[in-house]
Amino acid sequence: MVTVLKPGVTEDQIENLCNWFRTRGLDVHISRGHYQTIIGLIGDTKKVDVELLESLDIIEAVKTISEPFKNANRKFHPDDTVIDVNGVKIGGGNFVFIAGPCSVESEAQIIEVAQKVKAAGAHILRGGAFKPRTSPYDFQGLKDEGINLLLEAKKETGLPIITEIMNANHLPLFDDVDIIQVGARNMQNFDLLKELGRIKKPILLKRGLANNLKEFLMSAEYIMAGGNENIILCERGIRTFETYTRNTLDISAVPMLHELSHLPVVVDPSHSGGMARLVKPLSLSAAAAGADGLMIEVHNDPKNALCDGAQSLTPEQFSDVAERVRKVIEVAKQ
Repeated sequence: MVTVLKPGVTEDQIENLCNWFRTRGLDVHISRGHYQTIIGLIGDTKKVDVELLESLDIIEAVKTISEPFKNANRKFHPDDTVIDVNGVKIGGGNFVFIAGPCSVESEAQIIEVAQKVKAAGAHILRGGAFKPRTSPYDFQGLKDEGINLLLEAKKETGLPIITEIMNANHLPLFDDVDIIQVGARNMQNFDLLKELGRIKKPILLKRGLANNLKEFLMSAEYIMAGGNENIILCERGIRTFETYTRNTLDISAVPMLHELSHLPVVVDPSHSGGMARLVKPLSLSAAAAGADGLMIEVHNDPKNALCDGAQSLTPEQFSDVAERVRKVIEVAKQ
């Protein structure tokens, strides 16, 4: 349930109303927009007399929320959420490029890639330290050493870093990581999501391989219910009957998620298609659909990459994609 307040309501009136809600065992979420203030209620709202609320002078409207996700719901928070990562803003009309290798392989590799993607316009450096692989015999990442190398690349370039977490026990290793990524396979690892809800660090949550948008947003809700509202949603393609591509990019998810939620939405075109030649058209499509950013795999030597070389761009190819995407964004704003 959300309560929309009339313009001009004082802070004392808001606090008194919130205290009244709390005495009825409800959690209160206040959203202050440009034109109106909304109080969201979480809990058993059957205890609230809607007719009484509607009769109050400070109340403009009372609306129920039928969807199970409350904190992530746009009805709860009409304005776009903007995530600030060391001065890099994601959402609310700010477009970001997140770029880097699938896996951190060496200090020379990650620093070279970081320098080149920054020169091409990347805002955030990605790189896998812990790698969830389908085969137990594939390269599993450098783990804590990989995080240390990402931090070295951050020192060299100033780019904030993002890397994937596999286990809540690893959280102390992520103290200096700017954004923690939850991969598709862990989208419904609810114990992990609960732990991430207890910290304030931005979380990039990837959609599961076979999950619908409601399930996706409910996973975001798990994190937000713990108090962490710094969530970035990532559409990375879903598994369908198609076999020519690694996954199927659900481009319709971008405008749909923006309609349902206030959280920023980025797209991963690398995992969606699974082939480097598909990254450009998928990136352009995502930008035209209203995505808040792109997460692109870039490697300085894709043919010899230890992980996902087939879908990785060279730094030069990334520069070309970024330039073309910026043109699409300019057209889309008109």
